[in-house]
Amino acid sequence: MGNIILTGDRPTGPLHIGHYVGSLKNRVKLQNEGNYDEMYVFLADAQALTDNFDNPKKVKDNVLEVALDYLACGLDPEKVNIFIQSEVPELTELTFYYMNLVTISRLHRNPTVKEEIKLRGFEESIPAGFFTYPVSQTADITAFKANIVPVGDDQLPMLEQAREIVRKFNSIYGDTLVEPDALLPENENARRLVGIDGSSKMSKSLGNCIYLKDSEEEVKKKVFSMYTDPNHIRVEDPGKVEGNVVFTYLDVFCKKDSFKKYLPEYKSLDELKDHYRRGGLGDMKIKRFLNDVIEDELTPIRKRREELAKSPEKVYEILRKGTIKAGQKAKETLKEVKRAMMLNYFE
Repeated sequence: MGNIILTGDRPTGPLHIGHYVGSLKNRVKLQNEGNYDEMYVFLADAQALTDNFDNPKKVKDNVLEVALDYLACGLDPEKVNIFIQSEVPELTELTFYYMNLVTISRLHRNPTVKEEIKLRGFEESIPAGFFTYPVSQTADITAFKANIVPVGDDQLPMLEQAREIVRKFNSIYGDTLVEPDALLPENENARRLVGIDGSSKMSKSLGNCIYLKDSEEEVKKKVFSMYTDPNHIRVEDPGKVEGNVVFTYLDVFCKKDSFKKYLPEYKSLDELKDHYRRGGLGDMKIKRFLNDVIEDELTPIRKRREELAKSPEKVYEILRKGTIKAGQKAKETLKEVKRAMMLNYFE
């Protein structure tokens, strides 16, 4: 069996640059390298409803927003199946069967689930669907027999839980499901990009994001408001690079030709960092440089997105075709799963 890639996003808002460097950029790279047999990218709308059940319009509207982000960033529907989760009912049935293979205490121990519950303030009032979304993710992955899942650091516990469920299924019912492996971005800072306020994670719910659809003015405003070193008050003061959001972002977005284009007095990021540490380099200068570097990345994406947004019907047609293909694959896997579980009464 060759390589099958699966990855996706919850459509609870447009995607931000944390999504882009953490996974989306890597997806486009994988797509263009072509070292795979099948690639699936999905919009997890059913999963998004687990904590937005009272606001379905938000989820529905953002399916288009996320699809626009996908296409604007370079995902090619001729090479990748882009589909909508809720339109593949086989995923729900697989989730139901996998529920028996994981305990409540194990779900409680999942670090990603614990963090998300705390972030949303659920405390004891946790929707059952949200609590069990690692099981739903396992269904998404295994339905397409994906062996490669591009993720950021925060999703590693989810993938490990999926691997556990696969191993348990195969040990009970026979070798049926494929155990997936994570594919992480090479740049460690990109795996979990911090928010512009210095929070540990860029998050839509925390409002500390730069979105792929943000205008040039919005990006500039957010970059200029970034957290730096609180003790770097005057230009001549020595500055701290570690934990400084601007330098974290430069580590992620800076390219070989960035200095030649926008800051020719420096040869490299290391040289810029050394100057900041010594003192004599102001925060606004490095923020202006970062803004130029980020705009270099976002401008072509923004232009493509604006053009795509003029024809939403074409975007939905791409999703429809991708969903039909995904449904065919999931149907085959479900049949194999039910046969392994002896739920094939009429064969």
